[in-house]
Amino acid sequence: MTQHSLFPPPFPVDEYCSRLAALRIIMAERHIDLLIVDQFEHMVYFSGYRSTAATYQALLIPLDQPPVAVIRALDAPIFAEKSWFADHVAYADNENPIKVVTETIKARGFGSSVVGVERDSHFLTVNRALEIESLLPSARMVDFSRIMWEMRQVKSPLELACLQVAAEICGRAAAAAFAAAHPGINEREVFVAMTSEAWRSGADNALVAVLVSGPRSGTLHGEIGGRTLADGDILHVEPVPYFRGYTSRMMRPKSIGTPTDEQLRASETMIRIQDEQFRAMSPGANAKDVDRIVREGMLASGLRDSYTNITGYTLGLSCAPRYSDFTRVFLADSDWLLAENQVFHMYTSAHGMAFSETIVVTPEGGKRLTQMERRLSF
Repeated sequence: MTQHSLFPPPFPVDEYCSRLAALRIIMAERHIDLLIVDQFEHMVYFSGYRSTAATYQALLIPLDQPPVAVIRALDAPIFAEKSWFADHVAYADNENPIKVVTETIKARGFGSSVVGVERDSHFLTVNRALEIESLLPSARMVDFSRIMWEMRQVKSPLELACLQVAAEICGRAAAAAFAAAHPGINEREVFVAMTSEAWRSGADNALVAVLVSGPRSGTLHGEIGGRTLADGDILHVEPVPYFRGYTSRMMRPKSIGTPTDEQLRASETMIRIQDEQFRAMSPGANAKDVDRIVREGMLASGLRDSYTNITGYTLGLSCAPRYSDFTRVFLADSDWLLAENQVFHMYTSAHGMAFSETIVVTPEGGKRLTQMERRLSF
């Protein structure tokens, strides 16, 4: 494996304890005795362990006792490897995990307590929530939606280090793709070059990138096909590498052949507008003011006739099934303030071309973690 920079150290136990202490302050304010955590990102954030979605698993966090994980027995070795604490209850595949969770809650003395649940979790389905309530008839369920998503907005130095590694992987992966992209080359060969470089460089995920070309280059979420690149195409790539669960992202276009004057003017305008937006991304800035720079700038330049999509969204620790975190987004009516060390994927597109960056909020404005040059010819 090629490592172009030193990887950051693992998260220390002290960082997990600090996260847990902050969570318990909120639990105490809401008079919650025990919290059921089942969203993957939050399980990783507070325990270090990420489960699989094959069966239901959960992290139980009491207000004043050590946390305990309820996990599939098959995953117990991974839990022992990744979690900073050891207490867990493992269930066999022929057992009902919801029943094991509720029996564990009762056995730990919380059967008649105030229990917080993530009603916005992708894994607490309606059926599962109803079953938990039926098996804990004496408990009082309290909604804990959005809170842990919000808690993870401001990144620690080690989290930023992981995002920096992912950003560096973005640049190397895109460079490998562009080096392979020439007329007569199938776009799948380009995709292989990009993803192979991402994995060699330390990416730890399967969804590594998006790639489309030619007439579909403006389809930002398009699936890879099997086109053969031709002179005059625009190749769109978006590396989406994860490093230790943290994802950075970057969009770049490449002109297959010589770009037109119109494409050059459009790309230069987009980059100029984006740079103005990045400079405005300092702590205390209002999101709608930051958004306005790109939204109104692109419309005023004539590059777009309408602009309905967001211009940026949260980046950080991310797990399937939600590959994009919209806890914080940039829209015309987004009325929230930026904070130092928040990280966002900021992007814009027009004329089949898209540019985007991974941006961290600093006192001097938005800093690009993704550093690949923005141009059409490579």
